[in-house]
Amino acid sequence: MARRRIHPLQSEGAGDGQGASDVHTPLDRERIIQAVLSLLRDEGLGSISMRKIADFLGVKAASLYYHVKDKEQLMHLLAEQISSDVSFPDESLDWQEQLREWALQFRLVLHRYRDAVSIMSATMAGSPKRLAHIEFLYRLFAQSGFRDPHIPWFASMIKNYIYSFVDEENRLMARAAEPVEPSDKIGETPAARMQSLSAEHYPHFVRLLPYTTAVNWNEEFLFGLKVLVDGFEAQRK
Repeated sequence: MARRRIHPLQSEGAGDGQGASDVHTPLDRERIIQAVLSLLRDEGLGSISMRKIADFLGVKAASLYYHVKDKEQLMHLLAEQISSDVSFPDESLDWQEQLREWALQFRLVLHRYRDAVSIMSATMAGSPKRLAHIEFLYRLFAQSGFRDPHIPWFASMIKNYIYSFVDEENRLMARAAEPVEPSDKIGETPAARMQSLSAEHYPHFVRLLPYTTAVNWNEEFLFGLKVLVDGFEAQRK
């Protein structure tokens, strides 16, 4: 069996004669995942490579492959990590409330990890925690009297709603946080450009601008969730 490469863990006092240079932390999946999460938070998914992870950990890239065979498996491990943070609702609640609580938790956790939607969307569910959430949704719908052919569709609809909503939230919030270039003229912000549109040509767009430019994400998410749940209820046996 190949030996695991180890990497010295520096502590306060290192280099002054009182450091822990003889203390080593074995390389394992947990340590790799924590390193990836740190890189993910600071740099985003697009910049992560096996070599960069190895450099961050201070090991050779080949050492990573003893624990993680490739980047695809790494994505599965990240998706499993994200899924493990999503808690399940109280089973004593009715099915609508359970679904609502689960969806709120899922959205909250996706915001906790940078590029979480991309990670989840890039991998097929096959790990224990992810499968547990699918099983939860299937069981919830089945026990609530929904027809078997519809259950996977409903589960997919609620998952895709959460993914797309969080993705749009992140995209629009990132755009709003972008600094205004000094060369930009006053009144050339996206909101100002929309306000300057012709009411004659775009009457409904202009009339609804107050709702477009003053978004309440929580209220909108819950409203969309209610529309879905009401639609599901209409399809019950």
